[in-house]
Amino acid sequence: MKVIYTFLYYVVAKKLPMQPIPGYKFYYWLRYQLVKRIIKKCGKNVVVKNNCYFGNGSNLSVGNFSQLGQNLKVSGPVSIGANVMMGPDVVIMAVTHDVSDLNKPMIDPSNLSIEEPVFIGDNVWIGTRVIILPGVSIGSNSIIGSGAVVTKSFENSSVIGGVPAKIIKKRE
Repeated sequence: MKVIYTFLYYVVAKKLPMQPIPGYKFYYWLRYQLVKRIIKKCGKNVVVKNNCYFGNGSNLSVGNFSQLGQNLKVSGPVSIGANVMMGPDVVIMAVTHDVSDLNKPMIDPSNLSIEEPVFIGDNVWIGTRVIILPGVSIGSNSIIGSGAVVTKSFENSSVIGGVPAKIIKKRE
């Protein structure tokens, strides 16, 4: 059945519009119904905006009341906490290339082998076009500014931004 749900999501539901188009609540409901049957763990009342891509979903966990932003791209083992919201065009990569062998061409598919899980805590706001790289943990109650490239982990209540991302301030 998972194959059928995945097919329906990627062929039909993924492309359905978001608000303020009439019928958008039904489209959100339909995407949620399919996604919760596809991904590893899906909390209640998760909002899935259009064009989200997460492969076969076997490595993605999403907490209650979270939101998967428009055009989200997820690769590898990713855990998203509860009450997380994200802007459009977020990329979360938990898979990287093994580039230790200089005699192996970069394009060799066997290089794509290192999985470093990504963890995003509860109550996190991820801005538009943020890129989160493998092995990163984002603490709960944090904010990631638009356009940030997150290459390392950050503690709870951090406001981060930049390329590479750094702490701008701590939330009180």
